[in-house]
Amino acid sequence: MSLSTSAGFRRPSPLILEVERAAICSHARRLAPDGLAVATSGNLSIRDGALVAVTPTGVRYSTLKPSDIPIVGLDGEPVDGSLRPTSELPMHLAVYNHATDPDGSPVNAVVHTHSAHATAVSTLVDELPPIHYLVATIGPSVRVAPYATYGTAALATHILTALESRRGCLLANHGTVTYGATLGAAYDRARQLEWLCQVWLLARSGGTPALLPQDEIEQVVEKLRGYGQG
Repeated sequence: MSLSTSAGFRRPSPLILEVERAAICSHARRLAPDGLAVATSGNLSIRDGALVAVTPTGVRYSTLKPSDIPIVGLDGEPVDGSLRPTSELPMHLAVYNHATDPDGSPVNAVVHTHSAHATAVSTLVDELPPIHYLVATIGPSVRVAPYATYGTAALATHILTALESRRGCLLANHGTVTYGATLGAAYDRARQLEWLCQVWLLARSGGTPALLPQDEIEQVVEKLRGYGQG
């Protein structure tokens, strides 16, 4: 489909979810510099109603342009774009179709990383210890979803269980998943989760870390509901 201009020329119609596709490109290019992924690992998506824009599989993020971003329905059926979506599409769709934000905020973006510190922690514990009150940005705790092969329904099921009343989790021997009302919010949570894991590993390397009691984390969860400018 094309649009006519006043000079009689015709130009292509805007891409479906053009703004969302551009946002995915810009955030995907940050994954490696921010220490959240290497090469083509990790993936991002944004939901708009019944449509999902998601990173393609096996494409270097430095070369991504909005037209490279596939669009699928919530059932995974392709809607627009010539490239195949990430192999982790089942994970993204499971979150959109079934996850519920603890405060009732919309689930409009998902970030999956292979960050080093978070992956290391996922091999050591079943739950990230409360090393800092920023754990509360995820929830009362950060669970570790049991390992399953990437891209499988089994992995998606494990993730949904770990995400119950949480905005993110670790994936055993794999990485992290976070979500948010915006891609920026989901991405910030992924960075905070990696930082928390790094702090815990640093503290643990020097001895036995002092941890915050669970009631303090739960109190901060409540305080964060009124954080920011609204």
